[in-house]
Amino acid sequence: MRLKLYGALGALLAGSAAAADLNVGVEVPNLNVAEYHRPYIAVWVAHEDNSVATNLAVWYQQKTGKDAGSGKQEQGSKWLADLRQWWRRSGRSSTLPIDGVSGATRPAGVHRLSFNDKQPQLAGLKPGKYELVVEAAREVGGHELVRIPFQWPPAAASHADAKGEVELGSVSLDLAP
Repeated sequence: MRLKLYGALGALLAGSAAAADLNVGVEVPNLNVAEYHRPYIAVWVAHEDNSVATNLAVWYQQKTGKDAGSGKQEQGSKWLADLRQWWRRSGRSSTLPIDGVSGATRPAGVHRLSFNDKQPQLAGLKPGKYELVVEAAREVGGHELVRIPFQWPPAAASHADAKGEVELGSVSLDLAP
């Protein structure tokens, strides 16, 4: 009896120590255009009704040391409304910068985001069907939205990807229980 109890307790503790992981890859393509500006990008998890379950990343023009006090920060965040889907669903009601989510624009290349269910972004995510949504908008450029459906928490390791046409390259989603 005691051995069964210890075995059950060990299994329970092992199960609670495991964390579900969500890893995202976002490719910002290298565009050969006359006037290039880094894109603003929002990455979030959407419920089935398209409402925002959680924000994972929002990359936009950030204030630098030399820009402090110049009003440049306001100019940078002003253009976040060009991320139309994210802005309507979450951005306009958010206080910027969003702690742990906001960051500077990224150069061309593949950028990785990693989260587990113990972190604030995923801690409140209830079991169910969701979509990873990545939206990009670029000044003197275009606008693009990529969606990848997934189930949370993952029952098994899985990989999914999608590809943008211009403003986004490949977007990947890796889940692990």
